[in-house]
Amino acid sequence: MSQKLELKDCVNAICPWSGNPVSADSLTLYKGQVVGFCKVGCRDKFEKAITAFDAALK
Repeated sequence: MSQKLELKDCVNAICPWSGNPVSADSLTLYKGQVVGFCKVGCRDKFEKAITAFDAALK
């Protein structure tokens, strides 16, 4: 069962890619923390990047 991510649990208020405010529909879980992005595209870009970094570190 997937965890419902909530904006109130987000560790950041500003998207690390764009500098815009985060949106409730663009959250992800990273190392146990809810991280927010301004749009789904930024979230997906982050998830792709961390997948590549994690694979490179193995």
